[in-house]
Amino acid sequence: MKGRGCWETASVRSFCSSGCLNKFKKDDSGDDDEGTASPADKSELQHTLKNLTLKLDDLSTCSDLIAKHGAALQRSLNELDSLKIPPESGEKLKVVNERATLFRITSNAMINACRDFLELAEIHSRKWQRALQYEQEQRVHLEETIEQLAKQHNSLERAFHSGPGWSANPSKSFSKGSLLTPKGEDSEEDEDTEYFDAMEDSTSFITVITETNEDRKAEGGTSTCGTGDWTTADNVSEVLDGASLVPKGSYKVKRRVRIPDKPNYSLNLWSIMKNCIGRELSRIPMPVNFNEPLSMLQRLTEDLEYHHLLDKAVHCSSSVEQMCLVAAFSVSSYSTTVHRIAKPFNPMLGETFELDRLEDMGLRSLCEQVSHHPPSAAHYACSKHGWSLWQEITIASKFRGKYISIMPLGAIHLEFQASGNHYVWRKSTSTVHNIIVGKLWIDQSGDIEIVNHKTNDRCQLKFVPYSYFSKEAARKVTGVVSDSQGKAHYVLSGSWNEQMECSKIVQSSPSSPGSDGKQKTVYQTLPAKLLWRKYPLPENAENMYYFSELALTLNELEGGVAPTDSRLRPDQRLMEEGRWDQANTEKQRLEEKQRLSRRRRLEICAPGRSCGAEEEKEADGYVPLWFEKRLDPLTRETAYVYKGGYWEAKEKQDWHMCPNIF
Repeated sequence: MKGRGCWETASVRSFCSSGCLNKFKKDDSGDDDEGTASPADKSELQHTLKNLTLKLDDLSTCSDLIAKHGAALQRSLNELDSLKIPPESGEKLKVVNERATLFRITSNAMINACRDFLELAEIHSRKWQRALQYEQEQRVHLEETIEQLAKQHNSLERAFHSGPGWSANPSKSFSKGSLLTPKGEDSEEDEDTEYFDAMEDSTSFITVITETNEDRKAEGGTSTCGTGDWTTADNVSEVLDGASLVPKGSYKVKRRVRIPDKPNYSLNLWSIMKNCIGRELSRIPMPVNFNEPLSMLQRLTEDLEYHHLLDKAVHCSSSVEQMCLVAAFSVSSYSTTVHRIAKPFNPMLGETFELDRLEDMGLRSLCEQVSHHPPSAAHYACSKHGWSLWQEITIASKFRGKYISIMPLGAIHLEFQASGNHYVWRKSTSTVHNIIVGKLWIDQSGDIEIVNHKTNDRCQLKFVPYSYFSKEAARKVTGVVSDSQGKAHYVLSGSWNEQMECSKIVQSSPSSPGSDGKQKTVYQTLPAKLLWRKYPLPENAENMYYFSELALTLNELEGGVAPTDSRLRPDQRLMEEGRWDQANTEKQRLEEKQRLSRRRRLEICAPGRSCGAEEEKEADGYVPLWFEKRLDPLTRETAYVYKGGYWEAKEKQDWHMCPNIF
């Protein structure tokens, strides 16, 4: 009996310590980290279910044995009780009988609990068996579907290559070895042919690399589009040559190359976010734990990090070539956002930020927060190389529970003084995913149209949204540059977080309608040339909020700046130094001070009268210092533009007109 009891206890303990019960609970909870199971995970699940079944059989056997031996023990005690024994032995027998009764009651309770567990385990075992079988069937179905799609894709490619529009010209056909790589070497058809999603009034185009002019001349062919040679002697290549896009030269002012590492503070995000769904993001009181130690004005200034693209564009003699560099510049402004999922500080009303970098960057930049609700910032930058840029950006954002959508509203203007070319475009939508659960990641999506209002040249850029089921590369950007007549000259391709290239178009033709009835345009191009490539991040960037080299210098203290400059904002400075608790306290003080200033302005402008949201905005009475509202003759919208005076005030160090906002 003692040996049997030890075996039963060891069996139950083995079941509990084997991990099967823990695995069962984990599977039943549905809180697995991964959304899909790998084949190894499925094999492990099958093994777990098999072990669980065996352990349940052992547990059932133990239950039967306990019931059997417990009944035998009770019968033996009853037989002893009926015998004639001395009084002393009778008392001891009574005690044994009572203990046996307690054992029987406890055993019955254990048997009932084991029976309930056995029934529950059998139910869930069958459920997981069905789920596993269903997942296996779905996987087989998916594999068959992908195989079928691959066969259809190959058939469509063969049909396209053998189309009548391409077999007529042997020098430009798609036969093996007819196309050249950017290095001019013969290769397989699949290696030389590139396909790009396009955007020509929401249709698609295909881009195919063809041979260079020297190769065509050697074959006796001539260009059909009348374009110039794509050679190193051509001014086109000199300006658009990617090798010369990285600025050279030593900086005269030594800038900092690191900031204090980001502290590791835990925070319950859901406890803050659950009451904020559907509200305007700028109106949600946020602790600095969700911020990075830069203001929105400084983030706006980061758009100028790749200013050398515009410096190169100044020397372009062709407006469509210049458009390629302008388009690359517009895309480059998103490259810093790929890891920057933290929220910049909302600027205080009247807050400014200057970037006086004539010596090393050749430009001066000024931003001012001109409105607080909705948050709106005006920006003006001018370069000694002959271009100026200005914009007023209003951030419209919504928190939707699983993601945050950030929609920058307002036009960006870029003008080259020598040529008079005036470009206008608007920013795309940014989306931060997995706000509550999962790893945060950011994506850019939407279309951008860049218009040269002097020549009417246009560039259509498409930011392809990421999709788990898409075959497209992540963060992909495509585009077409066309002249005022609608003729396409360049195809742009790349990604908004890495690089952009341009390919000169030598011939275009329509393709046969696809299965969906839509017709694609096929662009035959010369090998692509690099326009822009992202700078590598500084060492230890992951612990410094993923700041770029320029971003690391933006909050560095400088003398002579206005008292409203973002560098002097105390809560932002405390956060950069790692003192987040003090930063949160200071942030609340500044926000309360700003609300008090707003109430005072409303009382002065509209005493004793309650106003609606629009009336409050009109009655606010705040007038920006360095920007004024004007009607934009191109967009027909009113926007804040720089009215001058800031750099003169800095030279005199006369800041008496600046408000006390900090």
